[in-house]
Amino acid sequence: MESPTATVSILVLDASGTPRRWIGIEDAVGYYYKEQVAWDLGRHAFTLHGGTSRATGLRSMLTLRSIVAVRGDASRRARFHPVPALTREMLFARDRFVCAYCGGRFRSSELTCEHVKPQSRGGRDTWTNLVSACKPCNLRKGDRTPEQARMPLLYVPYVPNLHEAFILRNRRILADQMEFLMAGVPRHSRLHDGERALPA
Repeated sequence: MESPTATVSILVLDASGTPRRWIGIEDAVGYYYKEQVAWDLGRHAFTLHGGTSRATGLRSMLTLRSIVAVRGDASRRARFHPVPALTREMLFARDRFVCAYCGGRFRSSELTCEHVKPQSRGGRDTWTNLVSACKPCNLRKGDRTPEQARMPLLYVPYVPNLHEAFILRNRRILADQMEFLMAGVPRHSRLHDGERALPA
């Protein structure tokens, strides 16, 4: 039987509070064991039990939290690029699985990464030139701009900031982690439009 903590991700920050990555419980234990945790927070706490000490007869125990700040992490690792990596999955999540042209909500398999400015006209694969589009709308727009196709965009594509990118790349986020990350998400983000339920 799978442990209830097996699917939990811990949010790692550097000591200044900047999100760095998602890790598993076992990796988080390593930071606590090496005393590299500068501080931790979050309402979710996970208590792990180890072996029994021969000297004391007591069983070892470690409690860790859902958000941990790691000492020295910022200096050892390369700083994040201000623009998060663009992936198909993150693009659809940013757009809430909504077609930019008809407004319908679709499954990932029913969507395409659509170039607002067509590639044949110099349009690039960037956050600000790509939107989610259902296959019929993508076919209808073809190799034209939205204006030429008379298909105005229902929303404006934008570059997610660091906090939003962390939300977009993880579907299993605990409530306290979401609260922490959402505090850094800009107001124009579509993540503020209701809950983040994503289609399968």
